[in-house]
Amino acid sequence: MTTKTLKIDFVSDVSCPWCIIGLKALEQAADRLKGEVALDMHFQPFELNPQMGPEGQDINEHLQEKYGSTPEQLERNREAIAARGADLGFTFGKGKRSRVYNTFDAHRLLHWAEEKGLQPPLKHALFKAYFTDGQDPSNHEVLVRVAGEVGLNVDEARELLASDRFAEEVREREQLYLQNGIHSVPAIIINERHLIQGGQPVEVFEQALRQIASQA
Repeated sequence: MTTKTLKIDFVSDVSCPWCIIGLKALEQAADRLKGEVALDMHFQPFELNPQMGPEGQDINEHLQEKYGSTPEQLERNREAIAARGADLGFTFGKGKRSRVYNTFDAHRLLHWAEEKGLQPPLKHALFKAYFTDGQDPSNHEVLVRVAGEVGLNVDEARELLASDRFAEEVREREQLYLQNGIHSVPAIIINERHLIQGGQPVEVFEQALRQIASQA
């Protein structure tokens, strides 16, 4: 049997809980299809809160303003997200994610990591830093440390973050997806033709990958 490689453009933000749920489900679907399907992963930038200031905002306050959610709805949503994460082997640290931050610099770092062949491990490490450990993904020291943990050069990472390197490239990619109708994430684009949105169950991704691979 020939393994079919599918290109995946995974449009997401590192502060989006459904993005890590979608990513884990997609990866587990690919594991079930090992030998049939392989994924060529490319993480594309999307900012949930591009206007967020450097100080961030309390998450409950932010979600109440953005969606009109009540405290009870927020708690139920948190519990549902934590349960989905646990089913997929990802831990959402209880009480850890107390603020929402600007993620633009994290996306610049991910753009650089793609050039170095270390984008997937950095993406996972950034999700863990924010959701499991409650760290600030806009803080340059946090970003430099996480970059070092996945094998990127910390001096280069620090130099990149202190500059505006890759700012233009990230903005261009963000605009490309917005102009193509992507306004919520995760948005998973397969072979630049097929779109799956949201943190779908493993079975949904498995079925889609098998079907698309059979047509490729």
